[in-house]
Amino acid sequence: MTNRNHLAEADRFIAECKDRIVRQRKIIASAYENGHPTAIPVSLLRTPEENLRSFEKHRQLILDEIKKARAKRQ
Repeated sequence: MTNRNHLAEADRFIAECKDRIVRQRKIIASAYENGHPTAIPVSLLRTPEENLRSFEKHRQLILDEIKKARAKRQ
């Protein structure tokens, strides 16, 4: 797999995490509005948020590798 493929995959993972976060926040808002407890939905939000940070760091590493590869070619 090339760096470009890795970058595309990281971008997909990031987009999926962001979608999950949005959905979970809607679940939390709905629970709150309907007077239901939100502790569990809030705790479940932490996982996709942590995954997002990890994928963003991974994406940056890929970009750094691409930059290094370009610099070597010049």
